[in-house]
Amino acid sequence: MTEKFRCLIVDDESAAHYVLTSYIERIERLELAGQCYNVLEAINFLHQNPVDLLFLDINMPELSGFDLLKTLTNPPKVIITTAYSEFALESYEYWVIDYLLKPIKQEKLEAALKKYTKLKQHFSADIQQLLQTKQQIAGDYKKRFLVKRGTDYISIKSEDIAYFYATHKLVCMIDNKNQKFILDQSLSDIEKQLDPSQFYRVNRKYLVHLNAIKKIKCFPKSKLQLELEPAINDDIIISQDNVTAFKEWMAQ
Repeated sequence: MTEKFRCLIVDDESAAHYVLTSYIERIERLELAGQCYNVLEAINFLHQNPVDLLFLDINMPELSGFDLLKTLTNPPKVIITTAYSEFALESYEYWVIDYLLKPIKQEKLEAALKKYTKLKQHFSADIQQLLQTKQQIAGDYKKRFLVKRGTDYISIKSEDIAYFYATHKLVCMIDNKNQKFILDQSLSDIEKQLDPSQFYRVNRKYLVHLNAIKKIKCFPKSKLQLELEPAINDDIIISQDNVTAFKEWMAQ
């Protein structure tokens, strides 16, 4: 049996509801859970009726689509449906799967739905694998690193590490006090030893602790930029391909 995804339309235009409803009725995988014409209606609906997918307009009277997303603690995945292209960059701060410009074509909607299905399958498999791995090696994550400082060795707890980064064929570790240590392991080897719920490989160069992420900013071409604490003079960019996975990790 084909898995069905419950969806909600939130748009102040009756014409948009008509078009989206007619498309949804033709797509076997979608089940229309409801239709709302403003943000307050949507908030009330979502508090009582969880859905998988939100078809959301941005520019609506009184409260915008972004205002809706800010009120939700566990928002569904979102496909933006709007007549305005200028909200595209801001939209990727949220759980946006795709950004469709009106008038919406069915083939565009189908492509967005395929993207959602693929991401859902991907992360379901990843989460299951992660849970299995945790069960198998529970308690086996590295709890401390023995590092050299001058002629002495000191032990640094994993929870006191802010981030690791690779530079000039070396790997450096920065702790919460902004102390730097050189390690003789690769970043990939270090990543395997750490709790994945606490540390994330944001790109080829950086492996960061959750608590070291001070700010997440939008960056051109749907990328994200991180600001870390302790600060470092480098642009730490999360690629467009990695943005959704990073958001999933941050929302665990």
